[in-house]
Amino acid sequence: MRLRLLAAALLCAASAARAETASPIIVTASRVAETADETLAPVTVITREDIERSQAQTLADLVRATPGVSVDVNGGRGKLTNLKLRGTSSDHTLVLVDGIKVGSATNGQVALQDIPAAQIDRIEIVRGPRSSLYGSEAIGGVVQIFTRRTQDGFTPNASLTAGSYGTRELSVGFSGRHGASWYSLQAQGVEVDGYDAWEPAEPDDDGYRSRSASLRAGHRFASGLETELHAFRSESENEFDGTAQDESESALEVFGARLGYMIGDFWHATFTAGRSRDDADNFKAGVFSTRFDTERDTASLQNDFSLGDHLLTLGFDYQEDRVDSAESYAVDSRTNRGLFTQYRTAFGAHDLQLAVREDDNEQFGRHRTGNLALGIGVTADLRLTAAYGTAFHAPTFNDLYWPSGGNPDLNPETATSTEIGLQSLAGPVRVDLRLFRTDLDGLITWACTLNCGGSWEDDIWLPVNVDRARIDGAELAIGGDIAGWTTRIAITVLEPRDEATGNVLPRRARRALRVDTDRTFGAYALGATLVAEGDHYDDLANTEELAGYATLAVRAGYRLTHDWRLEARLENVFDQDYRTAADYVQPGRSYYLTLAWRP
Repeated sequence: MRLRLLAAALLCAASAARAETASPIIVTASRVAETADETLAPVTVITREDIERSQAQTLADLVRATPGVSVDVNGGRGKLTNLKLRGTSSDHTLVLVDGIKVGSATNGQVALQDIPAAQIDRIEIVRGPRSSLYGSEAIGGVVQIFTRRTQDGFTPNASLTAGSYGTRELSVGFSGRHGASWYSLQAQGVEVDGYDAWEPAEPDDDGYRSRSASLRAGHRFASGLETELHAFRSESENEFDGTAQDESESALEVFGARLGYMIGDFWHATFTAGRSRDDADNFKAGVFSTRFDTERDTASLQNDFSLGDHLLTLGFDYQEDRVDSAESYAVDSRTNRGLFTQYRTAFGAHDLQLAVREDDNEQFGRHRTGNLALGIGVTADLRLTAAYGTAFHAPTFNDLYWPSGGNPDLNPETATSTEIGLQSLAGPVRVDLRLFRTDLDGLITWACTLNCGGSWEDDIWLPVNVDRARIDGAELAIGGDIAGWTTRIAITVLEPRDEATGNVLPRRARRALRVDTDRTFGAYALGATLVAEGDHYDDLANTEELAGYATLAVRAGYRLTHDWRLEARLENVFDQDYRTAADYVQPGRSYYLTLAWRP
């Protein structure tokens, strides 16, 4: 019944659409530039304008409960943040920063909490398997984060924020484009006194401090050669409650270079190379405890051949992961080589996309993945899509070799996904409905294997391959001008189950809703965000259930002058007491005031 209602809502909104709206350019879905209307994949684009309008401070604030996205945070600002796409695991989401793969090779996580909204120009979220283009880690989809940039001349910016939990934040930067050259520099610092985020511990404030900077420069030569260099680094100090560690000093850094050249009229070649690092030193009561440093080198050569309505892509990817830790890992490095090809064509009102890839992983051998997508133009303003894809994910070094609980007998996870969708392609209101099914073989999840049911300190947890899991889901996205308000509505319905036991996979809300709406009135701006999630379980055995919740945030802005703006935001208006992870308290009612300079 729910899916029939969603389909009816889509058809009604599509039939009411009249005027054309601009479609943003994206690059993540197919690794080539295309408009959001052209892509057959479900994509959400969050622009710099969206970020400033929402007054969001963190990446979690930006993406929480967008279609197919769920986020759990171990406390407040700066605490461990996990992002899941379409009910898959957090390490099934590939994260790119300016085209470079990031993430820890030990735990498979990305320090999303250390990428502040002030550093972000735009985010592209592609849902559904993309291993056929990117290899391992892209079972659930791909999130690409682009650091600050501009298309205009010299553009400076600055903002100062203060608010609840002793929050102080300063961001300054500039960017510009002059002729064939472009550049940007952005720096940000934040200090948060915090609050007691973990219920079992003695009351204390869990603070967070972070400093980050991003740099970008590029030039297009008269010959057509285009070059770009970019860098991002974030350093943080985090306080938390724990029996083994209670403080960490971390760093996330990304360096990359890109060369692009048009060979003749139909052949474009691109070479990219980069390095990402994820470093963490952990302490207990001020005494060093352990260290986990990982490094990832990547390189890619991609060739795009354009022949009329046909686009053929041929490419090669190289990746090497290395671990340097105070702990002893039986294996501390591995390489992966991937060959991929993609063919895209349009025939009349219809579109076809086919991608095939083979990865050769040093530890797990060869894996072939593919993706087939078809778009059928039902009318000039309505398109039906269908897609099928396969994907895989290699276990992390912690999964395999962590001295305190690794399992070297783990196998790679594999997945198959099917999807059908219906999109409106015109009008002041755009609607996108997707129904999907993902079957996961050998899903890796942490489970209690010894001394279970007693004190949690005595439980022995190990990563294990679940025989088979199935995720059925539906996503509905509605966005546009509704009664003069810029509005986005996202609804997600999931049924993620371990097929052997029938249990619901942990930390996946089966129902989620997000509504963002904003409007300007001359020098004034008003907006609100409603986020609601249903109940979910915190463990694979489904013994610990977390209640659903709904939170409301309201915001207002006033343009003092052409360049200066005063903004205010009230989060969790009704002081909702809720958890996204067991025992970790989410922030209560809180306020923030920002003075922004945006010439």
